Amino acid sequence: MPAFTTLARAMALVLVVAPGAAWASQFDYSIFGSVEHSDNITLSDSNPISQNVFIPGFNFNYLQQGSTFQANVSGTFQDNDYLGHQFANQTQTELAGQANWTVLPKRLDFTVEDYAGVEPVDSLASNAPDNRQQTNVVSLGPTLHLQFGNVMRAQVELHYLNSYASKVKDFNSSRGMAAFRLYRDLNPTDTLSLNLESQRVKFNDSTATTLVDGVDDTIATPNYTRDEAYARYTSTLAHFSADVLAGWSKIDFDHARGESKPLARITLDWQITPHQTLSVTGAYEFSDAAQDMFLQPGQSVVNILDENPTDFLYNPGGGISTGNLVIDSEVYLERTLQATYTYHTERLQLSIAPTYDKLSYLNSATFNQSTRGGTVSADFRLRPNTTITGFVNAERLTYTSLQRTDKTYRYGVDLGHQWAPHWTWHVSYIRQVRGSNAAGQSYHENEVFFSVVFKR
Repeated sequence: MPAFTTLARAMALVLVVAPGAAWASQFDYSIFGSVEHSDNITLSDSNPISQNVFIPGFNFNYLQQGSTFQANVSGTFQDNDYLGHQFANQTQTELAGQANWTVLPKRLDFTVEDYAGVEPVDSLASNAPDNRQQTNVVSLGPTLHLQFGNVMRAQVELHYLNSYASKVKDFNSSRGMAAFRLYRDLNPTDTLSLNLESQRVKFNDSTATTLVDGVDDTIATPNYTRDEAYARYTSTLAHFSADVLAGWSKIDFDHARGESKPLARITLDWQITPHQTLSVTGAYEFSDAAQDMFLQPGQSVVNILDENPTDFLYNPGGGISTGNLVIDSEVYLERTLQATYTYHTERLQLSIAPTYDKLSYLNSATFNQSTRGGTVSADFRLRPNTTITGFVNAERLTYTSLQRTDKTYRYGVDLGHQWAPHWTWHVSYIRQVRGSNAAGQSYHENEVFFSVVFKR
């Protein structure tokens, strides 16, 4: 599925849900053109290829907040034109969209969510131009609301989900999800809910295989049922918010042994002082690549146009970066913890973000992995219209079964200047270095970008 088709399908889904309402909305966009020079475009340890790339594209955000129709869709479309003609040009799409149509006020809603991105074909290989693919996941279905007095309510959800990857076919799946949620408002700021969810996952390309030594039969892309029961507590105060979830999750595979584990997620946001904030997120749960592309409960789509200079440095030109998910059908137990501390004044913003992530796959241990790392970033406003930004990122990724360890360091600096009300230019430099005990996976690269952005 070409990138443009993915974007068109996502936008069509939103517009079809509520015809006529889409036009009473806010639509913002930016157009960018970036020239990149890389001295090692394929991230090779022995045969670096120097390449210039022209990257035109546009970002957009569509926002609708009506009584009948609500939507928030943010996305990017870009074309990578490799001027050395050593690689085929690429069109890529990144999109996050949520839309809700109120069919019957306070009774029946119809929701649509769509998330598109660019992910590696082979996560064990370097991020070369020929190791990228378009992915898309979509969810749609009705939600029935029930009211029991002033403080008690419930909702019933029935959703159809679909996942798609342009190259890795065993990622493609169809899913049905049913959920029942019972809510009680404890006070104006705190809510407690009890949740039951069941999801049936069927992959489009299932290939049977048999393990040796009499071990249970398995399926390379096994269909499965996932059941979860959990309680969730949310609290929203003036300077502190908490979202805590705890329960149990069970996976039942077809023709393979299932597993059950505790389920826990936590998100804490604290405004320590007017200039300091701290956020902490953690999870212990079953997941897979398709689910990781969806926003977690309580999250909302971020307007890609509301970028700060550090965001621009991570994605020079305002474009699309390749993700790091293993795109396949496998289910894994994920343990993750991330904290972000931010200090900001009128001219300075400093951020420190350590991360930890561990994935344990249920059917095949090949990609079992643990990641430790963190990022320190800062941007400083030199003048009202000029900002300098820098960051340092370090990551240690260990594949347990493969006995492979990758240590990656990435740092960079960006100078941005707004010379007119709608026009900005950026000059960026990024260097990344990887040391790996796997043959052929160490590399170093220097990148220079010059970008011009028009923002409406």
